[in-house]
Amino acid sequence: MVPGAPVAEEAKRGTVTNLPIPRFVSMKANEGNVRRGPSLTHRIDWVFKRRDMPLQITAEHGHWRKVQDRDGAGGWVHYALLSGVRTVLVERDMMPLYARPDPASQVAAHFEMGVVARLGSCTQDWCRISAGGYRGWAPKENLWGVGADELRE
Repeated sequence: MVPGAPVAEEAKRGTVTNLPIPRFVSMKANEGNVRRGPSLTHRIDWVFKRRDMPLQITAEHGHWRKVQDRDGAGGWVHYALLSGVRTVLVERDMMPLYARPDPASQVAAHFEMGVVARLGSCTQDWCRISAGGYRGWAPKENLWGVGADELRE
C-alpha cells in the first residue's frame, strides 16, 4: 500500500453521504438560498431560481451541500433543495438533437443554448436527453452537467 493513498481515496467521497465528490445533481425547488456557509446563520449571497438546473456538489457538511453552477458561482444549499435527478444544460446554440448517437442520423430538433434537459443514457461521446417533448442524442461536449468520462445506462 502506498503511503497517503487511502487519504486520497477518502477525499473523493463525501464525508456525509459517501457519494463521489464532485458529482452532479439538480435543483428540486423553484428557489434555493445560496449561503456563505453550511448553516441558516450564514448570510444568503443569492438565490438560485431555476427548477431542474444542473449543479455540481463540491463539498458536504451535515445537511448542507456546497454547489456550483455552470459559471462556477455557488455556495452552500440545504440538501432538501437538491435532487438526484440528472439534468444537463445545453451549451451550444441551436444544437441539433439526433435520432441516434450518429451525426449522420435524422435531426429530431434543435435546442437553444441554455435549455435544461433531462439526462438519460450516455456513451463515451453522446448522451440521450429530453426536453419540451423532444428526445434524442446530443454530443456530450455540448452539455454541462455530465462528466466527460461518465457512462450511463
